[in-house]
Amino acid sequence: MLNTAIKAAHEAGKELLKAQKRRLELHIENKGDKDFVSEVDRHAERIIIDMLSRAYPSHSFLAEESGSQAAKYGDSEYEWVIDPLDGTTNFLHGHPQFSVSIALKKDNRLLLGLVHDPLRDELFYAERGKGCYLNNQRLRVSTPISLNDTLLATGFPFKYQQHLEAYLNMFKALFAQVADIRRAGSAALDLAYLAAGRVDGFWEIGLKPWDIAAGVLLIEEAGGLVTDFGGSHHYFETGNLVAGNPKILNGILQTIKPHLTADLKL
Repeated sequence: MLNTAIKAAHEAGKELLKAQKRRLELHIENKGDKDFVSEVDRHAERIIIDMLSRAYPSHSFLAEESGSQAAKYGDSEYEWVIDPLDGTTNFLHGHPQFSVSIALKKDNRLLLGLVHDPLRDELFYAERGKGCYLNNQRLRVSTPISLNDTLLATGFPFKYQQHLEAYLNMFKALFAQVADIRRAGSAALDLAYLAAGRVDGFWEIGLKPWDIAAGVLLIEEAGGLVTDFGGSHHYFETGNLVAGNPKILNGILQTIKPHLTADLKL
């Protein structure tokens, strides 16, 4: 199943690279405030779903653009979670930071995940219990023991203006303690970079399952931890996520705790 998912991700990545050359001609729709979708998002998603459904017609799907799709044959214990283009705003502006994200769950437990960066030809992938890899090289999260030396990644809550003040308070509290913070615009790639040790920690508000499913398994298989803002594992429900090695994750949780509003503590 991992090999099939890799093939699908590469085919979708090829489509994204072709579309980049004509991005100014793409038809773009506004799904909501600051939330865009283009014809290439939908086409790349269809490529992935078609390839996977042909190979596994008894599997169901959860994808960013088409939502939930039941299995062709019967009820399925397997569900593919797909983001065909994570970083659409970057893509549409020619900013070189976007990715394809594919994960597979069985009975709601992550089995495999991959994040493909077609521009850099980098493929991050993991199977439960078998480790995390970048183009066949084994990955481990970084090992700083305090926030002072860390490079964090984050995403702005641009779709959730009601959380902006709380987020900025978290940002200021963390920024005073860490080496630096990056906001690159693709949560899937941020999580893959954390698994690869390129950043040391991550936090964000309001993510969707397709943004994080693959990255969560990458981090866990690379020796890291992922929680929600309360230190529990309800991030798929809340969309609020913190990740890092155990010490860094705990440092982030303790730093942001005083700034959580009631609805962010859920």
